[in-house]
Amino acid sequence: MTTTTTHHLPADDAMRRVLHDEVHARPPARIRLPALVIYVAVFNSDVRREDELAHLQKLSGQASLNIDQLSDNFLRLRLDGCTLKWERHTEFTRYSIVQPLPEGAGLGVCDPELPVHESISPAWIAGIPGRTFSAIKIAMVEGDLSDPVARLDDARTWLGEHPVVASLMGNQRHSIIVTDFQLRETGYERMLIIAPPGTSETRAGRISARLIELETYRLMALKGLPVSKLLGPQLGMAERQLVDITSQLENKSTSDQALLDTLVSLAAGVERLTAEHAYRFSATRAYHDLVEQRVAELREQPIPGTQTISEFMHRRLSPAMATVAATSHRLTSLSERISRASALLRTRVDIATEEQNRQLLEKLTRGQELQLNLQTTVEGLSIAAISYYVVSLVYYFAKAGKLAGLPLSPEIVAGVSIPVVLFGVWRLTKRIHDKLHSGGH
Repeated sequence: MTTTTTHHLPADDAMRRVLHDEVHARPPARIRLPALVIYVAVFNSDVRREDELAHLQKLSGQASLNIDQLSDNFLRLRLDGCTLKWERHTEFTRYSIVQPLPEGAGLGVCDPELPVHESISPAWIAGIPGRTFSAIKIAMVEGDLSDPVARLDDARTWLGEHPVVASLMGNQRHSIIVTDFQLRETGYERMLIIAPPGTSETRAGRISARLIELETYRLMALKGLPVSKLLGPQLGMAERQLVDITSQLENKSTSDQALLDTLVSLAAGVERLTAEHAYRFSATRAYHDLVEQRVAELREQPIPGTQTISEFMHRRLSPAMATVAATSHRLTSLSERISRASALLRTRVDIATEEQNRQLLEKLTRGQELQLNLQTTVEGLSIAAISYYVVSLVYYFAKAGKLAGLPLSPEIVAGVSIPVVLFGVWRLTKRIHDKLHSGGH
């Protein structure tokens, strides 16, 4: 009998399946105890996915791998006698090999050899593309946890009597983790996990995944520390330069243009440092948060006579993270102080510009007043000149009338016409003046 399932939903968004399956993208390995996990993480900034594919194809039976199988940034390969997991992240790529624990490497031996499985040659591991920043060998063995102190003594012997940190993990004390956080001559760190008989494969996989992520994120968080140390002298020099600029700004001992040039140069340098290192500081904060999450997930309980991992992390990692945070804050604060100094300088320049504009307006106003006075004087002279010519015409007109026999005295007619002509010319000039002004508005 065939059952048909009807999809009573709107059409799926293009990203729905990708977002839904992201939670299953990197499942932890299933590990059967006793086992050895060999982990290598490399920076991949200069490594292409094609380079990693070519290296994976060198493994026995993997020549048919193609680039599409690496598109999800996760791949688990089953080899003869072991498994290999490849994971590509933004800044690094991880390779994890899960294999049976070699003979003679269990509890009771001192600093045993932990060779990689014969399916994967040491030369293949050495040829992984990238630059190594983390390499760990995690031995996972079975043991009785009823006496944690005795198991801790066994672990000290196994690690070679180095100073160790250790803790019981889980509310039900499901395992003991012991490590010395030491780099050995082989380039690997070592961790030892002791779990009771019957530990499930999924729990063993989750335990190893948490420890691997804890150490990876710890080292990635510490990547910001060298940057902070490098920036310290540069920030100190920039701060002193800003103090000098502020002092000159206060004392007005340097021209605004010279101050502006110096301030712009300083601001450009600080912005360059911010652009170069802001991502590193943000990444450091993010990785540190992940470290704290992974430590909390361990749910540690102390074993008498040794530090827990969380105590070790707090003592050794917190000062470095505080240094990175202080440098990041210092860089941000310096940028803000430069912005405030720039605002002060701009304010002073604006005030000086406004004063220059005011003086210019005063000069223009005085010029307009002079021009108005001159115009009034010219108008008065014009009225007098025009009246003179008009009176002259009246005089000649009266003189012509007298010669024609009219009883007129040219001098009297001219004299009587002067007030009339003056008033007429003034009135005409005023009307023209008013008309021009009304037309201008």
